[in-house]
Order: sequence, then structure tokens, then C-alpha cells
Amino acid sequence: MNRWMWKQISPANKTKPEAQRTVRIMGILNVTPDSFSGDGRLDARESVEMGLRMVEAGADILDVGGESSRPFADPVDDNQEMDRVLPVIRGLREQSDVPISIDTRHVRTARAALDEGAVIVNDIRGLSDPAMRKLIAETCAGTVIMHMQGDPSIMQTAPAYDDVVMDVSECLKQRVTQAVHDGIDPSRIAVDPGIGFGKTLEHNLQLIRYLDRIRVEDCALLLGASRKSMIGALLGVPVNQRLEGSLAAAAAGVCRGADVIRVHDVAETRRFLTVFLNILGDRQI
Repeated sequence: MNRWMWKQISPANKTKPEAQRTVRIMGILNVTPDSFSGDGRLDARESVEMGLRMVEAGADILDVGGESSRPFADPVDDNQEMDRVLPVIRGLREQSDVPISIDTRHVRTARAALDEGAVIVNDIRGLSDPAMRKLIAETCAGTVIMHMQGDPSIMQTAPAYDDVVMDVSECLKQRVTQAVHDGIDPSRIAVDPGIGFGKTLEHNLQLIRYLDRIRVEDCALLLGASRKSMIGALLGVPVNQRLEGSLAAAAAGVCRGADVIRVHDVAETRRFLTVFLNILGDRQI
């Protein structure tokens, strides 16, 4: 059983006073040749070494992905995806007990990853597939339900909302309700507004600005804005110069209730948040 509850690392439930709530860091480990962030790699040994360095730097979770979800990315079938990610998960599990998340939309990949020791399924399609919900329910794995408008191939063509914060919030609540109906305990669910997934710059800013309105009761709240195009648009810098903007987004996120921050730059984010949260005095890392 891959039993996982987000309160193991992020006590977001109401029985804990705010002063005891923690912020945790999810390190992004891309096993792809076409990652938007330029950090993708295909060599399993190098990927494992990178993951272990992230753990040493302070990652609480590693999120392993074998298919790029950048705008207009070419899809990858589950066989190719498994060839990429399973050796990495296996290697990490042999050398570390860090919780591993599999970033996938494919049920076969998710099942194989859980069999290899992953404990979380991060689904950019928001558990829209009943088979994925069934898998999560059966294995007691944790999951991330992310919001995305459209598919990666078209999501940035012309994203539109009546009210982006309300629309995303309602969509995530509906997805959580369906997941709970299908046997997934809300303590095993984190919701993610999906920064950059079918959103304009203004949509992304609104979602971070009002992130607290997106929280779903009894679920953790995850924010992934690291190196995103919104930061490049605001600063006019390429992807390899977006650290400061990523840290600013992380700070805004934790101030508005994020329990988990998904990042590329683990060491820098942990150092930044350690000082930032100690100054605020109401949360810890």
C-alpha cells in the first residue's frame, strides 16, 4: 500500500494552530529532453544523482516527470514515459527514503511508479480519468489535482475565464468532490491552480494574489510557479535567470496559504523561505 497523507509533511488541517503549520518543498526532477526550464535529462544515473542532491539541499518530496507539459509540447506515450522514469524512481528508492511523486497523466505509468515505491501521483489532468481515480483509491496513494484549461498542445492559444479565481476554485472543488466520491480521502489530496496551464499573465497573477480562495477544505494547497513564463514576461529574462522571480512567487504563495511549493531551485528556495518564514514568525519550514 502506498499510503500517503499530506498532513505527514504539511499539517494544513484545522486541528493545528497556524503557528505549527509547515511549508514543504517539492523538488522538480525532469527526465525529458524538452523541459521548458532547460533542466531536463534522460540519463537515469545523472537524474538519480540530481535527485539525491535535491534531497541533500532540503527537498521534502521529489516530483519525477517523463513527459514535458510545456505549451505545444509533443505528447509521449506511456511506454516511452515508463522507460524514462522507472529507472530513476528505482534508483532513488534504493538510495533514499524521500517521498517520490510521479508527474504523469498516464494510468499505466502511475501504477508502475507506485509499484516501484512512489507514493504520490501528480496528475496535470486533475484526475479527470476515472481509472486514475480508481488507482489512487485502491493504493491509498497521495495525489495532486491540478487545474488545466485545454491540453498542452492548445492551452495557451486563447485562454479565457469569466472569473479566473472563481472558475479555477469551482473546478478544483468539483474534482475533489468526485475523487472523494470515488474513495479518495481528502487528506490524501493536494490541489494546484496550475500556473501557466491555460492562463494568461494576468490570470496567473490573479491566482497567486488570491491563492487562499482556491483552498479546498481538508486538502493541501500546492503552488508551482518556478521559472514559469509569467516571471519571464514580468522581468524580461530567459528561463535561466528567473530565480529571483521564482522566490518572489514562493513568498507570495506561502503568505496566501500554500502548504507545498514546487520548485527547480531547492537549495535557494529553502534558504530563502527559512529566513522569510522566521521573520514572519507564523509558519515554519
